[in-house]
Amino acid sequence: MKRALITGITGQDGSYLTELLLGKGYEVHGIIRRASTFNTDRIDHIYQDPHFPEAKLYLHYGDLSVSGQMNDLIYNIQPGEIYHLGAQSHVRVSFDMPEYTGDVTGIGTVRLLEAIRKTGVKTKFYQASSSEMYGSAPAPQNEQTPFEPRSPYAAAKLYAYWLARNYREGYKFFASNGILFNHESPRRGETFVTRKISRAVARIRFGLQDKLYLGNLEARRDWGYAPEYVEAMWLMLQQDSPDDFVIGTGESHSVREFCELAFSEAGIELEWRGTGPNEVGVIKSISQDIPCFRASVMPDLSGEILMETDASILKPSPQTVTMLHPHTGDEVVALDPRYLRPTEVESLLADPSKAKNKLGWEPKVT
Repeated sequence: MKRALITGITGQDGSYLTELLLGKGYEVHGIIRRASTFNTDRIDHIYQDPHFPEAKLYLHYGDLSVSGQMNDLIYNIQPGEIYHLGAQSHVRVSFDMPEYTGDVTGIGTVRLLEAIRKTGVKTKFYQASSSEMYGSAPAPQNEQTPFEPRSPYAAAKLYAYWLARNYREGYKFFASNGILFNHESPRRGETFVTRKISRAVARIRFGLQDKLYLGNLEARRDWGYAPEYVEAMWLMLQQDSPDDFVIGTGESHSVREFCELAFSEAGIELEWRGTGPNEVGVIKSISQDIPCFRASVMPDLSGEILMETDASILKPSPQTVTMLHPHTGDEVVALDPRYLRPTEVESLLADPSKAKNKLGWEPKVT
């Protein structure tokens, strides 16, 4: 039975990759950080008590900032494949926490590679590189495009990228870099712009939120579908020799376009008024075909409101409140300079030709 180790297993990509590997008969081990609250919600549906004879998913406490733990885990688990997805992965936050980002995202990769070298474990290593490494390089970007990182996150990822290549060339490691462009799903973290927009649109439509605040509306990104991208990760480690691959759709859209499309899916047409930092998104028209349901104010353990999507099953009670309808002319999008980066990346667009030709991978969702 193949055995894999995943760092960042509780993240979006880690959870989808775990599902993929379990479906292929792997034994999967994941590293999680100790926390006072549960942080495994993305993998709870596939986790089994390790005492079960059929269990194939095992979780281990560890931290990429502690090299001794990495040595012990890799030696004890003896994984045939390592997928290094763990990082401080929020670009804007990296400007606020550059030292931490460098330590975990950059030096954390050193600790893993050194653990492999020192323990002598024979394994294949996948490094989760990022399109952010291209920064201000002209689009489209492929494996030959020079890197021009524009954030502490991108610089840390680039450091990790070159480390993987150096260990590949210097120590003959099977180490491959997957340069993944933006990829989304319902499991995307809610502070990332796509989930932030989609979640806010739903809450605005149902009267739970009055406005969405964004940063650079003109930033263009190549957005794909996360479950397809983890398949590309797996394919890279099934090759006869290690290599680096760009993974993306070859299609880009602006944050403004994404925002307009999300609102239109909720029956709201936006128009933009004002310029520069004073620009706002206003409801131009709103469809009445999508009813505003009522919400039962039933706080769960996290204090969030649980919302029924079928108004007919709600029973009148003192705890039932009527939703506030958004109206034509309401300002529902505004700009907040706190969400702007000190150095912006204007356009990222993948040229995934190499992945298509060598891996047989291409996106189905764009």
